[in-house]
Amino acid sequence: MKSLTIFLYEWKHFYRSPFKVIALILFIIAAAYGLHNGSELYTTQHKEIEQILEDVEAEKDKYLALYEKGEYALEDRPWIDISTPYWAIWATPTYYLKKPSPAMVYSIGQAEQYGFYKKISVRSSPYDSDMAAEIANPERLQIGTLDFSFSLLFLLPLLLLILLYNLRSTEAEQGFLPLVEVQTASKNSWLLSRLAFYVVLCFISLLALLLYGASLTGVFENGINAFVQMALLSSTYLLFWSFVYYLILRKGKSILGNTLQMIGLWMIFTFIIPAVVHQGISILKPVNLMTDFIDAERDQRWELYDQADSVIIAELLDLYPSIEQTPVFTDETKIGFARSRSIFALANELKRSSIQEVEAENKLKNDFIESSFWYNPLSFFQNKVNRITKTHYDDYHEQRKAIQALVDKRLDALLDGLWNDVAVDKATYEKYYEQLAELE
Repeated sequence: MKSLTIFLYEWKHFYRSPFKVIALILFIIAAAYGLHNGSELYTTQHKEIEQILEDVEAEKDKYLALYEKGEYALEDRPWIDISTPYWAIWATPTYYLKKPSPAMVYSIGQAEQYGFYKKISVRSSPYDSDMAAEIANPERLQIGTLDFSFSLLFLLPLLLLILLYNLRSTEAEQGFLPLVEVQTASKNSWLLSRLAFYVVLCFISLLALLLYGASLTGVFENGINAFVQMALLSSTYLLFWSFVYYLILRKGKSILGNTLQMIGLWMIFTFIIPAVVHQGISILKPVNLMTDFIDAERDQRWELYDQADSVIIAELLDLYPSIEQTPVFTDETKIGFARSRSIFALANELKRSSIQEVEAENKLKNDFIESSFWYNPLSFFQNKVNRITKTHYDDYHEQRKAIQALVDKRLDALLDGLWNDVAVDKATYEKYYEQLAELE
């Protein structure tokens, strides 16, 4: 019996099995629903970023108009003087924007756990409350939000189980295997041909779903890399589970026995192993309550204001030794104001030290997870999907680094203006805008 004949036989067997047809249809519906959830999140973030860009331009034009008129105080806040470096920098709109990748349609990943934009001020930090998670992904799944990667990683193995559970075992139970062996060169090649039919069927379904997802967000507009990577990764995951099930079917002698073994392996790989790894992390590295960061943000920052002026100056000189050569450093009438505003730089250094400890703990946790990849395939494939879609933890780690860099740049500009007694006009404000307002 040739492979083509086996394929045709299996096709008839498939469409005459309502249970299998319905399972495939339900999988496609769930995956398409997940694609729409990813597309909706991408569209929402994209529109929000466009609105921010418009608001920034409007705010910039408002302050430029004031400079052109020679007016430096706001009508509703007359104490603000935008001719001084502190208030001019305060009035310079600066955002960090993490533009969503069109490939987000395939996996929401960490996108619902972290903010995707941040307004930068001299008091900002990468761990401000507006960057914190509103709700974790497992909780969102409970209220009905799932993405394509959930269907791929959790539901595809179930679909394969339904499609393959009775291969060979039906013939074994009915005593037809000797007849099969007479008609075919090998029972194993016969089983592989039947299994290959369902692998091809699932691959075609996945490819169609990936193409549909690409059409929702314009994945191909940024090239075909993300699509090709997702197709290869999905195919690899499909082959992984097909091989696992083949090993069971090859030795299986009953439908019930095969089904129980398949369900058992699915539970082990998709729930038990990830849960054990997660529990291991919780034991080795309990959840960081960020008490050091909170102390630096709240208590230690206020303690800075109680320090003696000489102590504050000494700490500033450690961070910015060049201020000793500035005109304000020797001007008793202006040094007090510059010193008080420069405390923001000292507070930033306190928070930066606390953040480094938090990031070091996060790195240890991520290293622990990566060390489990060889026996934890679900986490391995989930991480690969998230990297392709730019929703991986590392993408948001880079975001936090970029936010911190923008805060540092803003403080550098502030201290340079304060200690050099810069008088801000329209040209200086535009320079600040070009220097600090990195919107891309």
